[in-house]
Amino acid sequence: MNTFAEFGLEPDVLQAISEMGFEEATPIQAKAIPVAIAGKDMIGQAQTGTGKTAAFGIPLISKIAASEDRIVALIMAPTRELAIQVSEEIEKLGRFKGLRSLAIYGGQDISRQIRSLRRKPQIIIGTPGRLLDHINRKTIRLDDVQTVVLDEADEMLDMGFMEDIQSILKLVPEERQTLLFSATMPANIQKLAQQFLREPEHVKVESKLLSAPSIQQYYVEIQERMKFDGLCRLLDMEPPELAIIFGRTKRRVAELSEGLMKRGYACDGLHGDLSQNQRDAVMRKFRDGSIDILVATDVAARGLDVSGVTHVINFDLPQDPESYVHRIGRTGRAGKEGTSWSFVTHREIDHLHFIEKVTRHRIAKKMLPTLSEAMEGKQKVLAERIMETVRTEEEVNPFKWVAMQLLEQYDSVELLAAAMKLLNGDKKDVNIELTPEDPVRSKKRKFEGNRSGGYSSGSGGGRRYGGSSGGQGSWRQGQGQGRNDSRGGSGYGGGQRKPYGGGGNRYNNNRDDSGYRDRGGRTERRDDSRGSRSQNEDFVKI
Repeated sequence: MNTFAEFGLEPDVLQAISEMGFEEATPIQAKAIPVAIAGKDMIGQAQTGTGKTAAFGIPLISKIAASEDRIVALIMAPTRELAIQVSEEIEKLGRFKGLRSLAIYGGQDISRQIRSLRRKPQIIIGTPGRLLDHINRKTIRLDDVQTVVLDEADEMLDMGFMEDIQSILKLVPEERQTLLFSATMPANIQKLAQQFLREPEHVKVESKLLSAPSIQQYYVEIQERMKFDGLCRLLDMEPPELAIIFGRTKRRVAELSEGLMKRGYACDGLHGDLSQNQRDAVMRKFRDGSIDILVATDVAARGLDVSGVTHVINFDLPQDPESYVHRIGRTGRAGKEGTSWSFVTHREIDHLHFIEKVTRHRIAKKMLPTLSEAMEGKQKVLAERIMETVRTEEEVNPFKWVAMQLLEQYDSVELLAAAMKLLNGDKKDVNIELTPEDPVRSKKRKFEGNRSGGYSSGSGGGRRYGGSSGGQGSWRQGQGQGRNDSRGGSGYGGGQRKPYGGGGNRYNNNRDDSGYRDRGGRTERRDDSRGSRSQNEDFVKI
């Protein structure tokens, strides 16, 4: 393993690295830093959480003079959160050189950014959309840029930024260094590299996420209606230092975070309906330890990079194995151990096995702790916290006088029990009911067989998950009652959509990754997570 001193870095940069707590270079840093310092174009392939920011940030800081008063480096990132995180790390790396950097992203007042640009930062970190906005306003000029970094390039392209990135790169001088970092190398990334990089050196660090040796992976088979209470037992049995809980929809995240707060857990939610100020406030609380549980959707968590996460809990299974890998990869970083738990309903077992097959890792089945086991586990953790505090005598000395006074009035056992109750927090036994979510089905499963019950009640009213509800429940025809929840997207029903019959109310299911569209009188679906369809319904998966 390389030490940073071996790279020939100047003292100011080495001091910053030391104060950030870095001692040895990670594999991607060891391979990328010498290439970047040499001024070569580079493709860096490594997963999130492997130290990529320092891999390009250290060479970048090393090459810029503090006296420079132009924008000489441009870093593009897919999300506001990642742009902010990269900006914070760049600022720390350049603090002793006196360099100026600025994060540019949507959701923040642009006039405020324009005022900050007057301080002449040498490094700009931004999202493609807001960067283009400034370029068009001529508040950012790229004529003097010497280095461009594309961070999480595959994420940017997945989010539809290809044209924006191309437009920006065409405005940067051809005589420049370009560093492209990506976890994967799909065809569109290769095309982008061929177009804008000159004889790049390919630096690759094999992903360890598929085998995930530092992440203990478990799943619990559980009924949908039992998930919330099961989650609370799990959190009590195995209290996390920091945990991220993933829900599939915005509605799920909002309901789940609200329910956990009502139960007394230090928690907040992150989803697409929050304003930028609200998102920043939530992340600030999570980073400073004001809350230890963050509930998020996959979309809201894109680019999220928080150190110290000990647990990832998939309250809802993700739609695909890649999302599963990205989720659990937010724990077990920097050689530390992490734990992931997945809640799986009976109808999702096939999908779980599909994830195991693709990730080439067996996920161990566990039973949920009983109420008594959860209580016992919680008490054990509290006792360990008390003993750990007792061993640090300096921390308890200021409280000894008060303790002696209390011991004169009360029994020591009662006092200790009261202290443990206070440490446990104000947990409340409040009844919480979440809106049920539909199970994720394995993508390999074919639509076949009839489904009785259905989502909309016909003459007899179907049960939510199908099954024998009596009557002719069907979402396909009749006067079915539709749903309108928080998962977004387009809908079906509403009007005479033949040949599928009648005036069913519109289905509006605000899900980012699903929707419906009508093609020649035929409703087509972009989501296969609703289970089996009758063969004569003639649905086409797109």
